[in-house]
Amino acid sequence: GVVEACLLHMLKRRAAGFLRSDKVAALFTKVGKTYVIAGDICKKVQELQQQAESRKNQPNGQEPLKRQGSTTSKAPVLTPQAIKHIWVRTALIEKVLDKIVQYIVDNCSKYYEKEALLADPVCGPILASLLVGPCALEYTKLKTADHYWTDPSADELVQRHRIHGVHGRQDSPSKRPALGIRKRHSSGSTSEDRFAASAREYVESLHQNSRTHLLYGKNNVLVQPKDDLEAIPGYLSLHQSAESLTLKWTPNQLMNGTLGDSE
Repeated sequence: GVVEACLLHMLKRRAAGFLRSDKVAALFTKVGKTYVIAGDICKKVQELQQQAESRKNQPNGQEPLKRQGSTTSKAPVLTPQAIKHIWVRTALIEKVLDKIVQYIVDNCSKYYEKEALLADPVCGPILASLLVGPCALEYTKLKTADHYWTDPSADELVQRHRIHGVHGRQDSPSKRPALGIRKRHSSGSTSEDRFAASAREYVESLHQNSRTHLLYGKNNVLVQPKDDLEAIPGYLSLHQSAESLTLKWTPNQLMNGTLGDSE
């Protein structure tokens, strides 16, 4: 959606098509006439749209006969969101979106007004460069509404960060302990479970997920709680959610799971 917004910014009416409601489709079609890679994407999109249309016309529970015994004609199931962004999505999955955008930037005078984003000598090439990374990925398993992110499990993340302790129950409520907590051995496994759960929750927050994004992280950041105390090294991280920015700092002792007897 963001890429489409950039592509549509101050697009010339002639390039967008006078009568076409899908401006992105009109742009890709026009570029495809002079750029072979974009032309191939146009063909793929047309095939996907035909497959989606034929699937829609099929009675519920029935598949086209040509799919039986054939793996090459297997039609992917496209969600309404995928169909809405099918042009950019297809170019991204085929790993050519960056090349198409770069071609558009190089020939921006044909398609855009002078004040357009892609016509800008700095912003246009930057957008094309930013798309190189996403186009290098293999989209073998796309995210769906019931599967927001595919990071490893919390237990695996805990192991990666060398946080040791008794594994608490996955469904147990957990909160981050205060920095001044003391790991008491007299409380038995309950304290161990609470510590492991809080450590697991914090490690999860360090990774990208559907709720927060890790913007910045730096290790060995010194914090001095009081004037008469020695500075403590820890991990500083900045997280972004839909509502706010959150700055977190955790002592290295808590990150490593070795609180010991110190407060």
